Amino acid sequence: MSSRSVSLTSTFLLLAAGGAAACDNDDDYQDASFYCADANGTVVDEDYCDDDDNNGSGLGVLPFFIWYSSGFRPGYPVGYRLPAGGYKFPYNDRAARQSFGLPATGRIGNGTVKTSVVGKGGAARSTSGKSSGG
Repeated sequence: MSSRSVSLTSTFLLLAAGGAAACDNDDDYQDASFYCADANGTVVDEDYCDDDDNNGSGLGVLPFFIWYSSGFRPGYPVGYRLPAGGYKFPYNDRAARQSFGLPATGRIGNGTVKTSVVGKGGAARSTSGKSSGG
């Protein structure tokens, strides 16, 4: 009877530890990758998001955005459609840039990774849209 009691107690402790670990997973501090992309989430040359050069208008009336997600990986080429689940903010939104630890103005390299930024965006998240992926 005592070995069965020890076995049940051990099983309970393992389940409780797993449940506590799952509840302790804080997604507010994951790394995120940033890309310059159009409104549809297609990666464009990062110069289009460089407001220091006034290239933000890029191809005429097309707006450009800085897209971010913890699910994005570095290395997506120009023309690649970002995976679903990303968020965006206007490339020239200084407050949003700074809330993620990015420079307030200037060029941000495609695939830039920032550590512990997801959830810090505040205003940037409220103006974000979701990618439809591809």
